[in-house]
Amino acid sequence: MGTVEAPRDAGGELIGVADLALLVSGGRGQLGSDLAARASGYVHAPGSAELDVTDPAAVADAVDALVAAARAEGLPPVVVNAAAYAAVDAAEENEERAFAVNAQGPWHLACACLRAGVPLVHVSTDYVFSGDTDRPYRTDDSPGPRSVYGRSKLAGERAVHVVAEYGARAWVVRTAWLYGPSGGNFVKTMARLERERDKLSVVDDQTGSPTYTADLADGLLALAARVVGPDAPAQRLLHATGGGSTTWYGFARAVFEELGADPDRVRPCTTAEFPRPAPRPAYSVLSDDAWREAGLPPLRHWRDALAAAFADHGPALRG
Repeated sequence: MGTVEAPRDAGGELIGVADLALLVSGGRGQLGSDLAARASGYVHAPGSAELDVTDPAAVADAVDALVAAARAEGLPPVVVNAAAYAAVDAAEENEERAFAVNAQGPWHLACACLRAGVPLVHVSTDYVFSGDTDRPYRTDDSPGPRSVYGRSKLAGERAVHVVAEYGARAWVVRTAWLYGPSGGNFVKTMARLERERDKLSVVDDQTGSPTYTADLADGLLALAARVVGPDAPAQRLLHATGGGSTTWYGFARAVFEELGADPDRVRPCTTAEFPRPAPRPAYSVLSDDAWREAGLPPLRHWRDALAAAFADHGPALRG
């Protein structure tokens, strides 16, 4: 069913991925936690309380410390920005904070990386698109975010690209529908609701690609290993998500299957029946053509990854 997990050796290390000196901003979040856990070499993964990406001085100090550690360890340094204000609905009422983290934060990181000569990999989102299409979005498709969250993330992408025009080695990777053992996410919510309700309704007219954070972390680490070498991808904007697509309703049914529960307890509903403060894109599947063309390992099909996630972290996902 689709693609397979990035290859690892008997010790669990990614094959062909060199040790790095890695700074992961947002290192205590869903994605940041998996990046820190799955990387090899020197890793510093501060949470927002330890590294506020909206503070340019703190960001500069963190990048300088990374460079010093890299020299001491004899490893190439890379920054991966997994920090984000990702509360999509709350962002509608906290626009200033959303833009501070999602737009100014990447600007500060890109500037610090440019000054220090360190490559940057910045993580963005499918919410930069309007969702008014019926085919996977390519990297050259025009964005049109419909929410504060989406607009703030697009502003962050553009900030990184502007600094790249001045010589920063920076890559933006869009992803979607993240879940994993850390933090709150859709899978954990469905597991809780399975215990609490006999039946539940889930939106069936929004389509995307569920992405297991462990798989995305492996992909980002493979990219990080590439950007420090001579064969860094020429394309600076990439998409990486779980393979295939489904709706939130289809995703919920699959979660119930992994829980050993009857998926028919999940009923489909429309977005109009489940209004939220922030509008969601109706279709936000991302094409990974550019990712594949760069020679990077495609992520597993979302259904295979979900089964693996429960095999790896069943207790954490069940709550």
